[in-house]
Amino acid sequence: MYSNRKATRTTTALLTAAAALVAGCGGGPSAGAGPSRTGCPAALAKAGAAVRKAENADASWNGPTIGPAAVPGRTIVYVAQTMTNPGVAGVAKGVQDAAKTIGWTVRVIDGEGTPAGIQAALSQAVTLGPSGIVIGGFDPQLTSQQVARARSAHIPLIGWHAVDSPGPSERGGLFTNVTTKVEDVARISADWIVAQSDGDAGVVVFTDDSIPFARNKSELIKRELATCSGVKLLAYENIPIPDASSRTPQEVSSLLSRFPDEWTYSVAINDLYFADAAAALRAGGKPGSGPPFNIGAGDGDPSAFQRINNKQFQAATVPEPLSQQGWQIIDEFNRAFAGRPASGYVAPVHIAMAKNSSGASSWNPAGYREAYRTIWRK
Repeated sequence: MYSNRKATRTTTALLTAAAALVAGCGGGPSAGAGPSRTGCPAALAKAGAAVRKAENADASWNGPTIGPAAVPGRTIVYVAQTMTNPGVAGVAKGVQDAAKTIGWTVRVIDGEGTPAGIQAALSQAVTLGPSGIVIGGFDPQLTSQQVARARSAHIPLIGWHAVDSPGPSERGGLFTNVTTKVEDVARISADWIVAQSDGDAGVVVFTDDSIPFARNKSELIKRELATCSGVKLLAYENIPIPDASSRTPQEVSSLLSRFPDEWTYSVAINDLYFADAAAALRAGGKPGSGPPFNIGAGDGDPSAFQRINNKQFQAATVPEPLSQQGWQIIDEFNRAFAGRPASGYVAPVHIAMAKNSSGASSWNPAGYREAYRTIWRK
């Protein structure tokens, strides 16, 4: 009898070990397609497949290869929601680099993250009478009077993360809006948590509800997390980006007191929250390699890649191709000036981690500069 019981226990242990291997070799995101211990096998399988695809996304150029030659002598004003937002600043640099190539001039005006500051910045931009204006990371409805003035002056407006969807926006008065699809970014960041945790996580979401684009993204993240019953939303932290450096450390310290063991994952609408969280996590005795394991649902600026590659309080990001999007903005203006429609290009969603970033400090589709130079005949 003892021998039979021992054999049964041994068989059970072997089966359990085999099941753990099938479930993902320790819960890594590349293999999270096995049955979940927490009762969401379908969600876990779907998340694992999506994450593997995003990790291995073909980064070669699949955007436009034809378009109008460069229209000469144009001036662009880039109105930034705040230049403390690394994504906004990264795209501004891409716009400046592309403008230099096409032969245009660019001026950047910082809205400093407040409604009054953004309205004043856009008003100044319209008064300057440029060829085109970039709405850099804020909702055009916040500046409806200034947008109306620009349209009356026949100044085309192009947004970056200005409205929820890529492409032209009549509501926002935009010739086009350059962004990845917020639904895809939100979904894949939540799927990464589901897959990485094997469907068992306590999650904190960091967002800025003052920005409609960011609020929509965080709501989509919460919705996707809820597809797995083993993933629990512990807290929803609404911290305006301009206040992130002062408020995030305090909020993180509070979260560590409230959820010392339950908090295992975080997702933020912008990588910068984890730069601001690092000191508080370190002071709380948390290792740089996690937990909590942190993923940024957007931007992917160089400092985020540095944290990821050095395993310092950020494990992954869903990067915007910031430089490519800056070049795309210039190309879209060139199409507008030539009387052509917007290109319709949307960059693919991607997940960057230490294991697949190869020490890089950004992510952009390969070949975009050469493609745009060819289009512009430069």
